[in-house]
Amino acid sequence: MDLLRNLFKGDKAVWIIFLFLCLISVVEVFSAASTLTYQSGDHWEPITKHSIILMVGVFIVLLVHNIPYQIFRVFPLFLLPVSVVLLAFVMIMGIVTGDRVNGAARFLEFFGIQFQPSELAKMAVVIVTAYLLSKFQTEDGADRKAFRWIVWITVVVVALIAPENASTAALLFGVVFLMMIVGRIPWRQLLRLAGVVVLVLTVFVSIIMALPAKEWKDVPMMHRVETWQNRITGFFDGQETVPAAKYDIDKNAQVAHANIAIASSNIVGKLPGNSVQRDFLSQAFSDFIFAIIIEELGLVGGAAVAVLYIWLLMRAGKIARKCDKSFPAFLVMGIALLLVSQALLNMMVAVGLFPVTGQPLPLISKGGTSTLVNCAYIGMILSVSRYVNAREEQRKKEEAERQQQMQEAAVAALQAAAMNLAEQSKAGQEEGK
Repeated sequence: MDLLRNLFKGDKAVWIIFLFLCLISVVEVFSAASTLTYQSGDHWEPITKHSIILMVGVFIVLLVHNIPYQIFRVFPLFLLPVSVVLLAFVMIMGIVTGDRVNGAARFLEFFGIQFQPSELAKMAVVIVTAYLLSKFQTEDGADRKAFRWIVWITVVVVALIAPENASTAALLFGVVFLMMIVGRIPWRQLLRLAGVVVLVLTVFVSIIMALPAKEWKDVPMMHRVETWQNRITGFFDGQETVPAAKYDIDKNAQVAHANIAIASSNIVGKLPGNSVQRDFLSQAFSDFIFAIIIEELGLVGGAAVAVLYIWLLMRAGKIARKCDKSFPAFLVMGIALLLVSQALLNMMVAVGLFPVTGQPLPLISKGGTSTLVNCAYIGMILSVSRYVNAREEQRKKEEAERQQQMQEAAVAALQAAAMNLAEQSKAGQEEGK
């Protein structure tokens, strides 16, 4: 028991959430990876690779949660410039060589191992935002300098991510905006920024929707316009009621099969391994794994997964409230907002409440870089919670020592008073004689 307590330090609830998400991931990825099994010809290969990545992820959690949170402030010093250079390199190589995966240049490969620079960039931006909010924090809120620094850094990173992965860029910007609200950036600055962003997006979306996709093919960094157009129009077309006899399932196959998976489920689902739509969804093990979860585990399983992410956000809020310094509090909230927002986005896509994006379900979907980086996020939360717990134990110890000193002082005072009374009584008796 002492070994486990020393090994799994930090907030116990966060550990429980993390282990449950990993367990669900192993079961559902094994069930949903039927297309990968067919391609490889090996029934165990997809889940073996995923299990190895999860085991490495657990090791990362154990490693990171033992690092003092103060060291995390140093991470952006090398993560931010490295990720910016890698993002630019990936974009340029995509333009020069045309080497893309699913129509987007998002991966780099070293010695046969692929990773996404955007995941490193997200981590760097979240940490540096937490640091700037804490550095420029005053009694009346964050200084205006914090807003300028955060916006400039975020805009540069988002601009490099957006051409190849617009949903990740939008997600990162949204999380940074929420962090600025938590960090007490003046509302006037936030509203002005929101107005500018809404105006720019409105104009940009109107332009790309007005012109045919072929007009954009020769424009640098605009090769994904056709994909954006199809996803936007597909989402709004899907909101219209179409008779079953006239419904074209091939027009938007991913959304259609995700809807079928959810509609064919029930309260408890078909149970793991019995999904039908996994054979028709090309990204059943990643982007649409939540639809497979509902199909196999039912509404109860889908609700349980949602509750785990909400619970994580609540625990992060509780840890942040106990912090006596602003940086760890902002860091924990930023990480939790990033994980939960991404999970919410994935689930909304699966149930048809948002246009299709390439966002995986954190710690559940099959993945390499995203899974390992998400495990590092959990380690950071646990590191801060470990600091909070140590501080809480120290406070209790000091309180106990203070109470003991007060008790000892009270006992000493009573003893002195008793001795004084005894001496006075003795003196009175002598005078009486």
